[in-house]
Amino acid sequence: MTTKKKNSQLKIGLVVPHIFMHSTLLPHVIFSPGSQALALAEGLQTIGASVTLLTPGPITTSVNNLTADLSYFEKELAIRGDSYLDLLKKHPFTFVTLARQVQAELIATAYRLANAGEFDIIHIYTNEEDIALPFAEFCRVPVVFTHHDPFNFLVKYKSVFPKYAHLNWLSMSYAQRKGMPEDTHWVGNIYHGLSEAALQPQYQPANDYVAYLGRIIESKGVHLAIEAVKHYNRTTRQPIKLKIAGKHYAGHKKDAYWHENIEPALNETIEYVGFIKNNAEKQAFLGNAKALLVPSTFDEPFGMVMIEALACGTPVIGLSSGAIPEVITPHKTGYVVQKAFKMNQKSNWVIDEPATAELIAQALDNIDKISRRQCRQAFEHRFTLRRMCQEHMKVYRNLLLAT
Repeated sequence: MTTKKKNSQLKIGLVVPHIFMHSTLLPHVIFSPGSQALALAEGLQTIGASVTLLTPGPITTSVNNLTADLSYFEKELAIRGDSYLDLLKKHPFTFVTLARQVQAELIATAYRLANAGEFDIIHIYTNEEDIALPFAEFCRVPVVFTHHDPFNFLVKYKSVFPKYAHLNWLSMSYAQRKGMPEDTHWVGNIYHGLSEAALQPQYQPANDYVAYLGRIIESKGVHLAIEAVKHYNRTTRQPIKLKIAGKHYAGHKKDAYWHENIEPALNETIEYVGFIKNNAEKQAFLGNAKALLVPSTFDEPFGMVMIEALACGTPVIGLSSGAIPEVITPHKTGYVVQKAFKMNQKSNWVIDEPATAELIAQALDNIDKISRRQCRQAFEHRFTLRRMCQEHMKVYRNLLLAT
């Protein structure tokens, strides 16, 4: 690469093919990869890059936004009298089929524009990037991939990702890498970041409760948080509340988790506060919590809510799942609880949920020993948006130097 090219403004095509990247959808779903993509695009532009954000639908952003052709998708919705979310609930296969067509066209557009000299780098960001893998070799500029789930979480990913381990991969935690082959070509590990101004520290929380924030699904372990607080309240003179915020899926035919495990447990100490839609609500919810509980039983690839809590000065208690131990610094910003296991009737090791809930309660008993100021300081040192963007720019520059 010439010195002129090395020092010139990078032209980055940031491709977010997930159909939720649409202004009519994003505010109504929990989709942290979308929020991260917006923050990354705008942050990269702030530090000097020229960024085009390619998304299925229009998104409110300060960077150039190039969208896909949704006319046929929307025509089908009009015929049915459905919204996007209506179709997703009623006919998920039809929704996914139409979405995949849009995503394929969006990725093709990104590669075509790159080959025409519009971009120096293509970054395929968030899930659904498997469509982009087999065609990356036809793109004349470096292509880098970021995935937001464990790499072996779904069949459609784990069956194809190893075939393309030689491409340029970014991980968001070292734990996430365990789902890929040992010889995967990693070009960096970049933890998520958050604007320092987005959430402010609350050093004297107003309410005596612990918080859960996220999707209310079994793998997130919300039921373990409930059992932990119940156990804590049975063994203390100062009982606390658990406030649960997030999106449940009671309307979906195949998901009874909310009705069977969460709703029956709601009472004066276990409260569901609804879906948090903006940073002001998040600030109040996390900032006034005694602690955030992250009882995920699956291998979290990162866990954005943890750094949101740290930004508010709120300690975190999480299970030893995936990247959680990489985010929490034990005894400084919270506690990492080792999951307890037992052998079931089929001689398989499974999580011992009552024992694990008791261990979470024991950590909760020590949460006042954690400095809220130290939590905020850890956020400012490790998890800011500017740091995340600078690390991405370094990866992009290195890839260009190698070409």
